[in-house]
Amino acid sequence: MSGAIARGDLAPDFTLPGVDGPVSLASLLAKGPVVLYFYPKDGTPGCTVEACSFRDAYESFVDIGATVVGVSEDSVESHRRFVSRYALPFLLLADAGGRVAQSYGVRKTLGLLAGRVTFVIGPDGVVLHAFESQLRPGRHVVEALETLRALAAGTRAARA
Repeated sequence: MSGAIARGDLAPDFTLPGVDGPVSLASLLAKGPVVLYFYPKDGTPGCTVEACSFRDAYESFVDIGATVVGVSEDSVESHRRFVSRYALPFLLLADAGGRVAQSYGVRKTLGLLAGRVTFVIGPDGVVLHAFESQLRPGRHVVEALETLRALAAGTRAARA
């Protein structure tokens, strides 16, 4: 992911519209780590697999104290339908024009299809892990959970 935000970088802050109003990264980080995943399009096969994988593992993210947020160029109304159809329990944000994806260095596949990249961001705003795979949408959940579990284990060890 040349030119992309990588592990150890400070995640760019943003505010984007969501189904229930505007959401900023800073407000999410105030609650704990954030799993920020960029995906191409609501309702497409790979994006549905990815979203349902995050949905099915959602309680694991909650147990760790992390917030899951999906971002695409789709409209808030499209997100509303996608959330309703697949009972998605996490936020989806509308990045019209892909400005935020661009600020994270998320590349388009073949110059056309929006990228599929997941960032795990610590509460301090530092990127702990970045994973890019257009063809393995289910792997994004595994990568994010492994990173968060390692963070939680390190935090427990530091307190001991």
